Amino acid sequence: MTDENNQGRPPERHRGPVILRRRFSTQAGTTDQRLLDSSGPTDWVHTDPWRVLRIQAEFVEGFGLLAEIGPAITVFGSARTPRDHSEYELSRRLGHQLAKAGYAVITGGGPGVMEAANRGCVEGGGKSVGLGIELPFEQGLNSYVDIGIDFRYFFVRKTMFVKYAQGFVFMPGGFGTLDELFEALVLVQTGKVTRFPLVLMGTAYWAGLIDWLGNRLVEAGKISPHDMDLIEITDDVDRVVHIMKDADEERRRQEIEATDALATDIRAGQARAPLNPYP
Repeated sequence: MTDENNQGRPPERHRGPVILRRRFSTQAGTTDQRLLDSSGPTDWVHTDPWRVLRIQAEFVEGFGLLAEIGPAITVFGSARTPRDHSEYELSRRLGHQLAKAGYAVITGGGPGVMEAANRGCVEGGGKSVGLGIELPFEQGLNSYVDIGIDFRYFFVRKTMFVKYAQGFVFMPGGFGTLDELFEALVLVQTGKVTRFPLVLMGTAYWAGLIDWLGNRLVEAGKISPHDMDLIEITDDVDRVVHIMKDADEERRRQEIEATDALATDIRAGQARAPLNPYP
């Protein structure tokens, strides 16, 4: 393990945007910004179609990197949380316990709460994954990311968070954390993804949001009362691990039931099918 000031870091390798322990920097402006900017020169008419290939390449790199990481939990939270804050230590313990339970830990790869979760995962002997994003200022993956990738496009990165995690944990955070929370809620609520655990860690921090959702949105009829059941809230690291493991067991049970039902349907269909005299 290298120290927290990134001194003496081991050699780093990378393949395209895939990072195997290296630092990176970006120029001012982002690829997302250039893609969505309609006020610039009209040469976008000729360049935008080619961006599809770059987007496709990012998906391919992400799928290739993450396909074999095994069961994983994504931890979101503020990049601004200092190392001496109680939330940093809570996230570190969370990463450690998730690793001990057999999960890889995925974060946005940044400092603060993300670093803490990656750090705890490494200390627990787990796979520590960071999914970075190109920003208009210099940034690097934290020292505790073992496997990482630097995405240009937010929507590609978000796909990887959802596709390769069995659950999300939201530590106290700002706009980025809220963005991920509400996108996950929409995906589950609308049935775009199979339901998976969404856990808010830090009851004091999240209590106001939960009250607002229940007292404003539910009472106004903007969401259904049962939509509140999509969210768990706790301060207990062991409770988070228990929630994730219970969800895994339920998912496996449903998969077995679905497989058994399919086998029954196939056997029933074969029994009803007339014999072919000319096989």
